[in-house]
Amino acid sequence: MSTTGQGTPAQSATADREIVISRVIDAPRELVFEAFTEVRHLSQWWGPEGFTTTTRAFEFRDGGEWDFLMHGPDGTDYTEWITWTEIVPPERIALLHGESRDDPNAFDSLITFEADGTATRIEMHTVFPTRELRDEAVERYHAIEGGQQTIANLAAYVAELVRKGED
Repeated sequence: MSTTGQGTPAQSATADREIVISRVIDAPRELVFEAFTEVRHLSQWWGPEGFTTTTRAFEFRDGGEWDFLMHGPDGTDYTEWITWTEIVPPERIALLHGESRDDPNAFDSLITFEADGTATRIEMHTVFPTRELRDEAVERYHAIEGGQQTIANLAAYVAELVRKGED
């Protein structure tokens, strides 16, 4: 957050369209980044509690795409699409996320990975095209809880990798 000359917090120009979720994960940054960027790992933890993921296509590179289905616990399938717009290993990933390549309601996310001693602070900063789309994501799709659950799944998955001594 920035501050104004008077020392009071300045409101971001996109604050009414944002969701920010962060967590400290007890694992090295490189491992957390790898778990977020390799399809063999993503399919093990991606999504809120009770969801599973089926990848149809995956290419992790600037301009690459991840085309996948999320399967809800009630049996509903959700078509999802991500394109990676910037990748700076192991520091950050920028992406555009929607239901399809041409989704006019797609949103931008920046995921940062910051070393915190032997742990990693991950932050997902998402900006929606409009406040109404952000509000719908929060109210109808429980985006904040779902994002928190997804990052908790990542933390549990990475903890298991650390416990097993894998990468």
